[in-house]
Amino acid sequence: MKLRATLIGFTAILMWSFLALFTAASGKMPAFQLTAVCFAIGSIPGLLVLALNPSRVKLLKQPPKVWLTGIIGLFGYHFLYFTALRNAPAVEAGLIAYLWPLLIVVGSALLPGEKLRWYHVAGALAGLCGTFLIIGKNGINFDGAYAVGYGAALLCAFTWSGYSLLTRRFDAVSTDVVTGFCLATSILSLLCHLGLETTVWPETLFEWLAIAGLGLFPVGAAFYAWDHGVKNGDIQILGAASYAAPLLSTLILTMSGFAEPSWRIALACLLVTGGAILAAREMFRKKTVSKGQIAA
Repeated sequence: MKLRATLIGFTAILMWSFLALFTAASGKMPAFQLTAVCFAIGSIPGLLVLALNPSRVKLLKQPPKVWLTGIIGLFGYHFLYFTALRNAPAVEAGLIAYLWPLLIVVGSALLPGEKLRWYHVAGALAGLCGTFLIIGKNGINFDGAYAVGYGAALLCAFTWSGYSLLTRRFDAVSTDVVTGFCLATSILSLLCHLGLETTVWPETLFEWLAIAGLGLFPVGAAFYAWDHGVKNGDIQILGAASYAAPLLSTLILTMSGFAEPSWRIALACLLVTGGAILAAREMFRKKTVSKGQIAA
């Protein structure tokens, strides 16, 4: 059960790895407008499930703290991320924002029934180093003039890691509630768009398909899978494995012709994969022991 949930959670990481490709192909739609449209699309599968199973609607009735956590997690993360990109260079802001997997691994020590081991932290740090190689390929230069952007990126990392850890505490809450989180995030993003951006619509069918892909997978199904994974799977392994997202994203961009292959990608592959395997050491060991017991 735990292994299955962990694997479901990992599908979210796989879907997030297509975020850059779909975004690059989606045209010039402003960030908050794109977020509003994509989260509206992402809520459709959940709404269909509720429409086909009306009895599940009652599962949306949750305490205010559950709704507050979900809305701050999804909308807050994207708001802070876009704020960081508007006020700091994308490379440095992205690297700071991607501290969230490490924060999840370290913060998991505060969760009931979880024990933080050295290999969890080592695996997450290896993944962070691999991410540094990918994101910082042209060098890193932190400048005090971009302090606001850096601060927003750091809050972004704490927001998503905090949401993921708190979600684990709401393990009795049905994943159906993510539908509501997506709808709320879409509405709030629309308000930000109307106040901060100029509306731009896609010009081609290809761009519309890319936006639909974003909404259905990286900004849709991924959040349902992540919710199930962190609630029922191994959150420490998922945290360390999350560093595979920027790596897989770069590999996908390379295969699609948007990026050039390099030794950095190869080394990042070793660091991220090795880090994930190291973080999952205990799970592999338990599996081996179980097989040995069955054979006996």
